[in-house]
Amino acid sequence: MSALHNFFFSIYPYICLAVFLMGSLARFDRDQYTWKSDSSQLLRKGSLRWGSNLFHIGILFLFFGHFAGLLTPHSVYEHFISAPDKQLMAVYSGGAAGFICFIGLSLLLHRRLFDPRIRLTSHRTDLAILIILWVQLSIGLATLPLSLHHSDGGVMMALGEWAQRLVTFRPGGAELLVGLDWTYKIHLVLGMTIFLLFPFSRLVHVWSGFGSLAYLIRPYQIVRARRMNVPQGQNQPRRPDASV
Repeated sequence: MSALHNFFFSIYPYICLAVFLMGSLARFDRDQYTWKSDSSQLLRKGSLRWGSNLFHIGILFLFFGHFAGLLTPHSVYEHFISAPDKQLMAVYSGGAAGFICFIGLSLLLHRRLFDPRIRLTSHRTDLAILIILWVQLSIGLATLPLSLHHSDGGVMMALGEWAQRLVTFRPGGAELLVGLDWTYKIHLVLGMTIFLLFPFSRLVHVWSGFGSLAYLIRPYQIVRARRMNVPQGQNQPRRPDASV
């Protein structure tokens, strides 16, 4: 195992996680007016509607699918689904969600690059993060044939064990990934890099999306009318026969 491999899969994940958490907190504390998604809907909303909906549907499924798939111990589900079956389920469902997300992201990237008005109002970080996400999705879709080729579930088990050792601070996780294909390794490194860039891009609005779930259980707001202190009778209607 090389020193570079050990760095990327033993040390680099903790660097990305620390920057992700502390950087998000620092940006919220210091630059709250930049905490937004910078929507360009007013300039052109036709392709945005399709692109944004497809992208968000796909990316949410992929995020929670990766989160549950990597961090759920094998002992939790081994009694009702085997590792090979779980890998096949992840390939087909993740492939469908990835394809939907890829179409939506391609529409968003196209309008950012080729619409003159949107290109003029786009920040360089907007384009950079869209391109990185597009490349990451492309590499992720490229791993699907490899996963079908290794249908015994061994790759999925190695990736899951690596992620679980990271979050529980157990050593030896990088050794599990030595024999993996380079496509998986690039996909992992680029995915961690997205978390590293998260606080410095428009992706921070994801926190607001999760925070808005609190509105579902918020208590009712009590609204009391504010009445002006007007002397009694001053605003009473006049009689029709009253003199003007």
